Amino acid sequence: MRDTFIRALTELAPQHPELLLLTGDLGFGVLNGFSARFPRQFLNVGVAEQNMSGLAAGLALEGHTVFTYSIGNFPTLRCLEQIRSDICYHHANVKIVCVGGGMSYGPVGMSHHATEDLAILRSLPGMLVFSPGDLWEAAECGRYLVSHRGPAYLRLDKSAAPATVQPWEAFRPDGIRTLRDGSDVTLAATGGILGEALLAADALAEEGFFCRVLSVHTVKPLDADTLIAAASETGGIVAIEEHAVDGGLGGAIAEALMEAGAFPPFFLRIGLRNTFSSVVGSQQYLRNVYSLDAAAIARTVSTRLRVSAPALA
Repeated sequence: MRDTFIRALTELAPQHPELLLLTGDLGFGVLNGFSARFPRQFLNVGVAEQNMSGLAAGLALEGHTVFTYSIGNFPTLRCLEQIRSDICYHHANVKIVCVGGGMSYGPVGMSHHATEDLAILRSLPGMLVFSPGDLWEAAECGRYLVSHRGPAYLRLDKSAAPATVQPWEAFRPDGIRTLRDGSDVTLAATGGILGEALLAADALAEEGFFCRVLSVHTVKPLDADTLIAAASETGGIVAIEEHAVDGGLGGAIAEALMEAGAFPPFFLRIGLRNTFSSVVGSQQYLRNVYSLDAAAIARTVSTRLRVSAPALA
């Protein structure tokens, strides 16, 4: 996703001289091409994410479209005060880019994981929150953010679902994409774990359960209409995220449905439950440890569907 996003930014930079890319002393393998072509639109601020955020706010208030770039929770939680007070309060045109959402940087431990970011960033007034699930969504989110005015967060995963775009499809920044249709249950996923949700849907189909699969690439604003339809048209809704269940995608979906008076037959949240991702290993290994891989998702959903089967019959 990271490489796809940078390619999209590189394509648009010549037409947008106001665009600036700031990095916290990382990403040189992927950013070298951008910095070489556009040296006046690139700045390495060093290992100083709080300073980077304040600087970005100032540059944005002078008319620039600024992207800040770092890994895991460093461009978000480390500099939350600057994001809240400098960027959001002034509605500054700053786009915060996290590479390595969720447990992407598994081997370096929880300090480099982003597992509370969606909950915190979506709570900030005026903040747009993107969490693409595949490479097409990542590129489209990046392109949209160049023209979008105001604060935004782009959460990029190291993993990505297989290509899901249809030839006729246009990107809707305020929408949820329906990748598969089904009536037994809705699997609503955000980020690269969308790939696990699709595999889980395959496994559930072998058991006779047919899933509607939603890619929630935009967590804020949330497409309530698509979720309300799923609540009434399918046997339950399951929110899937590589993130804490508290306040993340599951919380956002529950809030939207409750406010609309839409109550699915059942509702589940699959994510980290009151724990840090403290085990060390690859992203895929950690998904297995924390029951976030396709097999675990399928088991959880299958069990719930079998409990609901008498009521659904």
